[in-house]
Amino acid sequence: MSEESCLEVHNVRKYFPVYKGMMRKKIGEVKAIEEISFHVRKGETLGIVGESGCGKTTLARCIMRVYKPEEGEILFDKTDLVPLNDRQLRPYRPKISMIFQDPFSSLDPRQTAESIVGESLRLSGKYKNRKEYEQRVEELFRIVGLDPELKNRVPHEFSGGQRQRIGIARAISSEPDLIICDEPISALDVSIQAQIINLLEELQAKLGISYLFIAHDLAVVKHISDRILVMYLGRIVEIAECEELYHNTLHPYTKALLSAVPVADPVIEAGRDRVPIQGEVPSIVNRPVGCPFHDRCSSVTDRCRKEIPKLKEACDGHQVACFLYEK
Repeated sequence: MSEESCLEVHNVRKYFPVYKGMMRKKIGEVKAIEEISFHVRKGETLGIVGESGCGKTTLARCIMRVYKPEEGEILFDKTDLVPLNDRQLRPYRPKISMIFQDPFSSLDPRQTAESIVGESLRLSGKYKNRKEYEQRVEELFRIVGLDPELKNRVPHEFSGGQRQRIGIARAISSEPDLIICDEPISALDVSIQAQIINLLEELQAKLGISYLFIAHDLAVVKHISDRILVMYLGRIVEIAECEELYHNTLHPYTKALLSAVPVADPVIEAGRDRVPIQGEVPSIVNRPVGCPFHDRCSSVTDRCRKEIPKLKEACDGHQVACFLYEK
């Protein structure tokens, strides 16, 4: 893994307008993500965790430039993607791929597996004849553990794990530097999940790809990630190296998430302290004033109810957005 950055995100915000009535009058904004800043090193896996609705997928779509952020910079290859139009983005599109949550919905049911995997190959224009194209498609099938003889089948003829392998083959076909994995194993059986995780790790070791790995399952994130980013209600609350985050957890929200992960040893599990979370997740349309977590936090202070804590370094490489750790 290189120390050089593959992706840098600086102060990115994305808002969605809220309309009401027949005249579609704008009455407000949904602040989906705010003040998001982080980087991904070349060959690194950065895990992103948080509850549903915290802005993980919105962030991924901003990086893919499906959405254009209201503010901030997304530096890929030292180029800011935010101000670029569709024509200017064209050279960068093959370098950032995505693996989706539902392997069936993400594949066109009318296309063959060969057509799905080879789509970016046809668009790239690298393969001048049919033989070279077919050889590359078959090579991609073998890389992800699929028999090339299956290439003429359509998606419904494959199992869930095989469909996700097709999605992975499609993602690596453009030879990307970064792949965004948006909960790629959550729709799969547990036995298949391990196979897909192992495949992703093998591809990273072989091809040097960087991953943004979005997931709910903290055990999976711990297994595959080099660093972990924790989000809550559209903001980053903690970033740290994987082992550091698990052994020196700082933010109250991260502590609550980790305490909810079961331990295989029943003796250890019975003796563990639970960190309770009060109440429900607030509506992102009507955010609480101050720290977004203050109304569910057991360590809340008056300052938390008035001010939003900034993401600051608490110790070497460990950043947290919490007033409890301000120097």
